[in-house]
Amino acid sequence: MAHPLRIAEFTDNYGPGRSGILYAVQQIEGALLDAGHEVIVVAPRSKGPNPYAHHPGRIEVRLPSVRVPSVPARVASGAYAEQLVTEVGDLKPDVIHVHGLGLVGLMGVALARRTGIPLVVTWHTDWDAYAEHYALLTPVLSAAYHVWRVRAGTGALDTGEARQSAKAFRHAGRQWMAADLLGACTAMLTAATVVTTPSPKTAKRVLAWAPELDVRTIPNGVDALPMNGPEIPRAEGVRFSYIGRIAPEKGIGLLLDAYKIVRKAAPETELMIVGDWKKVPTLRARLLRAKRHPEITLVGEVDRSQLGPYYAATDVFVFPSLTDTQALVLHEAAHAGLPLIVCDRELGLVLHDKVNGEFCDPTPDAMAGAMLRLMDRVRDPVAREKAAEVSRELAGRYTVAGQNQKILDLYEEVAGRGLCAPTAIVPGPGLFSRAWSRVSAMAR
Repeated sequence: MAHPLRIAEFTDNYGPGRSGILYAVQQIEGALLDAGHEVIVVAPRSKGPNPYAHHPGRIEVRLPSVRVPSVPARVASGAYAEQLVTEVGDLKPDVIHVHGLGLVGLMGVALARRTGIPLVVTWHTDWDAYAEHYALLTPVLSAAYHVWRVRAGTGALDTGEARQSAKAFRHAGRQWMAADLLGACTAMLTAATVVTTPSPKTAKRVLAWAPELDVRTIPNGVDALPMNGPEIPRAEGVRFSYIGRIAPEKGIGLLLDAYKIVRKAAPETELMIVGDWKKVPTLRARLLRAKRHPEITLVGEVDRSQLGPYYAATDVFVFPSLTDTQALVLHEAAHAGLPLIVCDRELGLVLHDKVNGEFCDPTPDAMAGAMLRLMDRVRDPVAREKAAEVSRELAGRYTVAGQNQKILDLYEEVAGRGLCAPTAIVPGPGLFSRAWSRVSAMAR
């Protein structure tokens, strides 16, 4: 390392809800600080986990934030945004790293374009899929993007043209503002010096938007979880588990429908769901009904450091989501030697189909069929041990230390290129507060 770097991490997802993005950003923080670099974290104000809050090599810039229904992270309100972003620019970071599309992410992109500081964008989230589930965020991002384009002198978005382009990336019936999201995504990505993605699935989507980009696939690192906390008793039969965030887009309803079929064919099986289900109005009533069945256990929220015993007490891990771009829980389950059932066939980093689990179509019948087949296989000690061996070998390819080193090497590479030519002015005062006033009015 020629000299310590100063890296500015811009993220819209920094708690209070725990998420893969939060863990990914904090892992990068830890790696940078351990290597003697400096970190500037720009994020909405929240009370979430913040393990490096008082580290001497770290500066924290928190923006006033508000809560949006059904969104697990606090959202920046826009107040004082331009002032705070200017202060970050005055700190002269060597690299700006933006984590996904959001108001804070747009601020990071705007600062990079104004100053010429090299920009890394990591595309964590499938926004085309999430637009349906977080509809309140779509208009605020749309408003912010339009104001940004006008202030930057690039003109207003041709909505008709954007809608035409967006048809390739959205299903019929989605809100027309998905076109604006497409425009915002493309503008953010094309501003980047380098784009990183956590999986080939996301790289494919990014290159569809902007084929000329320098895209690197660097999955987030995941280590085996420690066996902290009390031991969880094993099931008498086969236990299927889902561990992770509880939300409509995670496919929890599909899992319940599939297990209903499984339960009729194999009443000795169990289903365990670990995650905070009480804060999700759209699922709470259904999960309460499911809880009446003694073979279904709703554990509730468990700190990630205490999840090891829950994986150890699982026989088959089921992951019904179609909206994840890597799914850290799949890596955790694979480290625990579990066979996997996965609906999204593009999430194949730790799953070899028919070897250590199965891909299945996102229908109750297809998932139930996979669950029943895996139930038979885990009862065979030889097949079970083979699946465990493959799961652990695949998970071991993406350790925290190894993946963090790839990010640090990328920072060194990008910083070594020096400043880029500024391409646009930063948005003027009031951009994000005006955008937020639009979504607030719609929410009322």
